[in-house]
Amino acid sequence: MTKDQKIQAPQETEAKAEAEVNKTEPENAAAKGQEAKVRGKKKVKRQVATGRVYIKATYNNTIITFTDAAGGALAQCSAGQLGFKGPKKSTPYAAGLIVAKAAEKIRPYGLKEVNAFIHGVGGGREAAIRALNANGINVLGIKDITPIPHNGCRPKKPRRV
Repeated sequence: MTKDQKIQAPQETEAKAEAEVNKTEPENAAAKGQEAKVRGKKKVKRQVATGRVYIKATYNNTIITFTDAAGGALAQCSAGQLGFKGPKKSTPYAAGLIVAKAAEKIRPYGLKEVNAFIHGVGGGREAAIRALNANGINVLGIKDITPIPHNGCRPKKPRRV
């Protein structure tokens, strides 16, 4: 071996070591002094063509729940989540905004047609149905599932004076 070959050998190993260090640390992470985060694939939402929407319209609040055909919840929204307080939660205006927010949440699922099930007697009943059509969701049918008593509870006994 000549003197030139002996001198070049250590330089080559140092260059290889530096290259290995640079491979393990990305440029941005090395500059910040942090480890590189590995990001995975974004989860693809399953596609649901038809489903159900449950509208619970009480005197105090309005709650909207979108489900698939089997009843598994896809998205839910209420007036309280949007910042309404007190008697404003049961207004038709609040119901329209609730449906818009919930419809935005279900966009990744591709829900286009729903059967509506309405529960309760609050002010947001009809406004919620109108808002569904306004947000591009076709309503196939409307069913009122408000519980109605069949003659109700036994009345109190008459008062004796």
